[in-house]
Amino acid sequence: MYQEERMLGILQYLREHGRIRVQDICEQFNVSRDTARRDLVKLSEQKLIIRTRGGAVLPTLNQEIESYKERLDLKGESKERIGREAAKWIQDYDTILLDTSTTVQYAAQAITAQNIVAVTNSIDIADILSAKPGVKIHVLGGILHARDRYLYGSETTRKLQEYKVNKFLMGAGGITDEGIFFKSEEDGQVVREMIHRAEQVIVLADHTKFGKPLFYKVCSLDQVDFLIADRIPERWKPVLDRLEIEALETGEGRD
Repeated sequence: MYQEERMLGILQYLREHGRIRVQDICEQFNVSRDTARRDLVKLSEQKLIIRTRGGAVLPTLNQEIESYKERLDLKGESKERIGREAAKWIQDYDTILLDTSTTVQYAAQAITAQNIVAVTNSIDIADILSAKPGVKIHVLGGILHARDRYLYGSETTRKLQEYKVNKFLMGAGGITDEGIFFKSEEDGQVVREMIHRAEQVIVLADHTKFGKPLFYKVCSLDQVDFLIADRIPERWKPVLDRLEIEALETGEGRD
């Protein structure tokens, strides 16, 4: 196996597990410890990993996440499939919350239920839902985050406390054993309050979010009721089973 192939394998392992040891590389790719260390050095020089004692982690805590519109274009087909599946779970007369996730935006586009009430702090999602005659929209006020096109702040969370809904569709910046994480505290605080206002929490996430720690923890995994993903890494399936989180995989490359 060429070094480039091993490096891709190492990055895939990190996306699924969050951390890798030199010994893991030796066992996975049948190479010596010196070869494994050279692979890590090269990945570190390319700023794709952060080396730790005896291994490496992904540099997710130090990287800038793409803007909302840029993220909407990334992994679009997978996100669209996840969104379409999530929309099937919205029924006539439901009351729902939607956060600012790009995957949740795809769900908003696919909603066909009638006589629903939707609450969101996303400008783009509110615009999408405004074209659907069967949806009544409540837009939360607050401070405008111009780059990512959402509203946040104390006014936003205070207004949320007036609502109680059936379902909450939320994205996930990162998922680890500790819980679900977002990049920013501003966005995360609003999502945390949304979780408290919903009877059922439905998380939409593509497979790259697993094993990915970020700055702000919004909830523990036991606060999630349902998870929809394109693919769930094998190591996560027993975790979800143990927590009794119902999970659904949409698959990759098929409708």
